[in-house]
Amino acid sequence: MQFPEPLVPGILLGREKRFLVHVRLESGEQVIAHTNNTGSMRGCSEPGSRVWLSPATGPRRRLAWTHELVEAGDPPVLVGINTQHANELAREAIAAGVVPELSGHEWIRREVAMGAGTRCDLLLGDGPREAPRARTWVEVKNVTLVEDRVARFPDAVTARGRRHLAALSGRVAQGERAAMLFVVQRQDAMAMGPADAIDPAYGAALRQARDDGVEVLACRAAVATTGIAIDTRLPVQL
Repeated sequence: MQFPEPLVPGILLGREKRFLVHVRLESGEQVIAHTNNTGSMRGCSEPGSRVWLSPATGPRRRLAWTHELVEAGDPPVLVGINTQHANELAREAIAAGVVPELSGHEWIRREVAMGAGTRCDLLLGDGPREAPRARTWVEVKNVTLVEDRVARFPDAVTARGRRHLAALSGRVAQGERAAMLFVVQRQDAMAMGPADAIDPAYGAALRQARDDGVEVLACRAAVATTGIAIDTRLPVQL
């Protein structure tokens, strides 16, 4: 995935009301940017951090900027905090065979209803879309938190995440494949695991989903100011 326009660097001044960040650009101008990351952004929202913004192009956008990257960690690395990119990164990686467990399907659909009030990020299938021979349901989660070289999810309590896991287990119970795919948008992670200290209920739900037959996978993305691409599989520690 390449950014369509050059990103604009700045310094993070602070985060407000979860969806807004205040940034001072290199020109000295102070702007407000939208962030779609609904988590706590633990470790990725420290005032004084270097950040990169993309210019917003949508006609309905109230704010002119979108928060894309932040420099975090020790030593510092670029972190992709735009959660909307995770699905496309996963789709590209699956299509390119970077995630071999999920490769080889004839088609990929996005945002497909999986159950009552629940949509799945990716549906992989073979044969006619109206009556496929086989289907694999894939839920994608963007990961930005890394502690002691282990990527952790979630960075805030998430009842919604537990509902997604239950829906995946339901698909397995119906005889279909289902997978939970964590996309770690930073290069300093060597493994992936649940953030039990933050949300023990999610960790328990993830292990239960694994026991139900849901495949738990993780991969890491190389992040640059020009673009982001998944390039490495990560072991999952449960």
